[in-house]
Amino acid sequence: MAEGRQQARRREEDLVSPVCFFKARTYGQLWMTIIIVAVHKEPQLLRRYYKHSLCHLQSAIEDWNRTDVQFVLQFGDIIDGCNAELKMSETALGRVLEEFKKLKAPVHHIWGNHEFYNFSRDYLVDSALYTKYLQEQTFLSNSYRDQSSTGDDASEFYYAYQFCPVSKFRFVILDAYDISILGRDTSTKKYQESLKLLREKNQNENLNSPSGLVERQFVQFNGGFSQEQLDWLDEVLTYADKNQERVVIMGHIPIHPNSTSDVALAWNYKDALSVIHSHHSVVCYLAGHLHFGGYCLDSYGVHHVTLDGIIETPPESHAFGIIHVYHDRMVLEGRGRILDRVMHYKGYQTFHR
Repeated sequence: MAEGRQQARRREEDLVSPVCFFKARTYGQLWMTIIIVAVHKEPQLLRRYYKHSLCHLQSAIEDWNRTDVQFVLQFGDIIDGCNAELKMSETALGRVLEEFKKLKAPVHHIWGNHEFYNFSRDYLVDSALYTKYLQEQTFLSNSYRDQSSTGDDASEFYYAYQFCPVSKFRFVILDAYDISILGRDTSTKKYQESLKLLREKNQNENLNSPSGLVERQFVQFNGGFSQEQLDWLDEVLTYADKNQERVVIMGHIPIHPNSTSDVALAWNYKDALSVIHSHHSVVCYLAGHLHFGGYCLDSYGVHHVTLDGIIETPPESHAFGIIHVYHDRMVLEGRGRILDRVMHYKGYQTFHR
């Protein structure tokens, strides 16, 4: 009995999943960003450090508050899916959000698969994890439509927006679970279409298994982008092209096969790449989802960075870094498990440690 109670207490202590951050500040021509990243729950044979992840967050926030921080970006999977089974989702989320309240800067939240294991889209829209109010309003008022004004309820719409922390540099957050069976009511059109697509591509009894699949990204814990969202992205990038902006795109799931495992790709990653490669403004795509990270420079000069996670990082180490943004390059100064990397914009050489 005593051992059982101890195991239960340990399980409750481990409810908070690691989290992912992006932090920025500007100094004249130099723009510095600090990142700390973690990803979703992995197989049991891999060691995870849930409690230490929260400690990493606390120490990072203390450090960030001592600097002139402009914003923080949370890459998704803010709590683990096991909370839903234990009826502890709101409690676990509350613990993490209490830490976020200590930040002096605004936080941009991305939604990952573990958000949808715990909550519906309707819930998330009414929660602190919905940060679309931070989007760039000037862009929207010029000539392009706001994709959330379609009249659809939260179960059908996609959660994507863009913002400009400094002049001529735009960030775009994508919804990598727009096409997915996670988080949507089974009666919705998108759920039904997503389930049909998933079953066409994956005949396994366990839809989270890639066994025998030709396109191994078609598993339940991944998702994709609707044509409506890709059309919206195309409009944003067209605007950025015309205004000679640099663009960094972010989503929970990687979109280039050379930057991740073949089972940790967006379902229709090729469609997303097609849109991105048709615009010269995009310089980088940042993602989480995969705990051991990855990187590639594609043939169009776009850097794809899958950031290492603190979930597999022991307490004596870390997994975050500082990104310095210049007119011709971004420099990632890694800490702990994250490598140093210089990412030149198109036409420049890239190298890493």
